[in-house]
Amino acid sequence: MHSLQEYLDRQQSVDLLRFITCGSVDDGKSTLIGRLLWESQQILDDQLNALRQDSLKHGTQQKEIDFALLVDGLMAEREQKITIDVAHRFFATARRRFIVLDTPGHEQYTRNMVTGASIADVAVILVDASKGITVQTRRHAYLASLMGIRHIALAVNKMDLVCYNEKTFSLICEAFKKYAQNLNFESIATIPLSALKGENITQPSESMPWHKGPTLMDYLETVKITPSRSNSFIFPIQSVCRPDANFRGFAGTIAEGKIKVGDEICVALSGQKAKIARIVTMDGDRPDAEEGKAVTLTLDREIDASRGDVFSLSEQPLNTTTQFKATLIWMNEEAGVAGRSYDLKIASQETTASITSIKHKLDIDNLSQKAATSLELNDIATCKLAVSKPIAFDAFENSKTLGSFILIDRFSRATVAAGLICYSLYRSENLHSQNFSIDRSKRERLNGHKSKVIWFTGLSGSGKSAIANALEIALHSEGYRTYILDGDNIRQGLNKDLGFTVADRVENIRRVSEVAKLMFDAGLIVITAFISPFCQEREAALELIGSENFIEIYVSTPLEECEKRDVKGLYKKARAGNLPNMSGVNSPYEPPPHPALSVDPSKETLSEIVDRILSYLAR
Repeated sequence: MHSLQEYLDRQQSVDLLRFITCGSVDDGKSTLIGRLLWESQQILDDQLNALRQDSLKHGTQQKEIDFALLVDGLMAEREQKITIDVAHRFFATARRRFIVLDTPGHEQYTRNMVTGASIADVAVILVDASKGITVQTRRHAYLASLMGIRHIALAVNKMDLVCYNEKTFSLICEAFKKYAQNLNFESIATIPLSALKGENITQPSESMPWHKGPTLMDYLETVKITPSRSNSFIFPIQSVCRPDANFRGFAGTIAEGKIKVGDEICVALSGQKAKIARIVTMDGDRPDAEEGKAVTLTLDREIDASRGDVFSLSEQPLNTTTQFKATLIWMNEEAGVAGRSYDLKIASQETTASITSIKHKLDIDNLSQKAATSLELNDIATCKLAVSKPIAFDAFENSKTLGSFILIDRFSRATVAAGLICYSLYRSENLHSQNFSIDRSKRERLNGHKSKVIWFTGLSGSGKSAIANALEIALHSEGYRTYILDGDNIRQGLNKDLGFTVADRVENIRRVSEVAKLMFDAGLIVITAFISPFCQEREAALELIGSENFIEIYVSTPLEECEKRDVKGLYKKARAGNLPNMSGVNSPYEPPPHPALSVDPSKETLSEIVDRILSYLAR
């Protein structure tokens, strides 16, 4: 009789395989995993009793056991009979330990599939034999390849629905292999099965004697995976530990490579160097540590480093960039457009970033490229991005740690995209700011006043231009040097190539912000009068110019009043359906949550509004 500890020690010595199950909705992924757990004897008696009761309650398989209920643990999943989350399950056989990740089949949950694929070694792609290859099958195959999975098991499920027909199986396999021929898979195993009936799961099916290949469990137990061990040491700093004046350590998890006491490291961005003095863990000091270990590193001398910095070995310095090309997987209902700012996280590094251009989107049916001006939910696109400060990076094919990132909406804090870096746009390294002898402070002294940007925002017809004009007259009479940037005037010149789509509106305000920054640097008081409907672009303008020099004024004239004025007849056209993308009518307008001033011409006179603004400026 072996002891429990002997069993646990033996299991720890068996290698671990992480695999993901994916494919179209209702292809039987959860049922398959339930079967694997059942067949590998991973279900306890109380779980089995509960499963039988749940199966009778839901009645999805008459009086038989519904194995999908072992995985579909969320109440919403059980009610809808779909998987909407990434479910992790652990099981083991005598030959291997497994972590299986069951991901949703619905297109709107592609983000969950990407999450699961990012840590998987093998993808089990299910296909309903009665339906064949679907768009979602192709999407998941492409994403598996994109995320670095090199081994695929094509599990053609529900063979019982097609009377175990060998030709049907062969046609599905041929179609999949034809689609996948340009993907980077090292091996594709094809297995016909019926998860519901348990055929070709652990035992060969008597109904399909023509299949000479392995069962699914045989395949999972024997597929050879080459561990991806990096030669580069990558240590993103999570925090700086200072419990007392005598200890200063850098805490984090070794993302790639290994380190030992005495090795010399360098900080990726600053290039500072030091040697490892101690490697501290929860179990005491260690002479060395490798990938996956959570450690605190102390150094032989003080260096300036904090959360967000990345250590590497000094003889293997990391690359840095401010512009790069990447593949983006868009994960948000709100469209992504060039010019809009997002927060970017890569390892422990955080900065702001913008999509500078969308090169093309992928047509998932045939893997062809098509032009695009925006990114919709589940789009896969090649884009160029720029970050506000240098980041340590590598191509995703070389380093998952420094080659993958996420984009975060700056207001909702939702993750809007996952990105995989292709390469740096090296021309960005040849661009440097030129410092001239005459700067803004000297221009301000000559002008006799500080420069500012006064940003009016509000609906069309709210009175922005009228207020801007009156304010400039008042300032000009007092000897201030001013200039108005007005929406209509700018669109007749600098931005005459732009329309009124969301993407064009974002680019319109981005350009205006850059022009306002230049004129601000010239020492002027810049007054802008633009609808500027989106908070993100106004926030980007504020960050570009600086919060201490940016005054946002919300012209809060009610929509009904704006429509009454309708000097240009725009609202009438929009209500008639002849003018798309009209802010406040068929396109959103996002009022500023915290403007410096809010004015309403329907309740105040023009002179009263100008006096209020002048009083604010006089502070």
